[in-house]
Amino acid sequence: MKTGFLVCDAMTQRPISVEYNITIAKCAEIMAESHVSTLIVKKSNQFVGLLTEKDIVRKVVAEEKDPSRILASEIAETDFPTIAPEKDIYDAIILMRDKNIRHLPVMSKKALVGFLTGKDILKLQPQLFEFLADKIELREWERKINLLKEEQALFNSQKRL
Repeated sequence: MKTGFLVCDAMTQRPISVEYNITIAKCAEIMAESHVSTLIVKKSNQFVGLLTEKDIVRKVVAEEKDPSRILASEIAETDFPTIAPEKDIYDAIILMRDKNIRHLPVMSKKALVGFLTGKDILKLQPQLFEFLADKIELREWERKINLLKEEQALFNSQKRL
């Protein structure tokens, strides 16, 4: 399904980033000050990972590690899917759903050009919501019509017996 909305229409174009060798304590401080739950981790201005609040909680706090001694590079996620800015937003939604992720780096020619979150997608409302609701309603009607046809065919075949 295509919505007509592109990833570049919804993405955050200037996500908050940190260098790979910054401490988790400083990362948490930056997250709090910037009101974000994810940071882009860079090394020499190249995108190398994502650091989320969930990473900090699970890999540092829950394991009772000292956040002033752990670096962003030690816990940042480095294996993640990406999407191109010219892709339809529906493709991003499906990718995020299938990979069970809430943050999606937007890449063009191996360079980070943006970042897509569930909140970014919701900003397209109500247009996207209305479009998807119409598609879902049409699919539901098609499903009901097909069920009725199947029931009618079954009824006709039993009637002949």
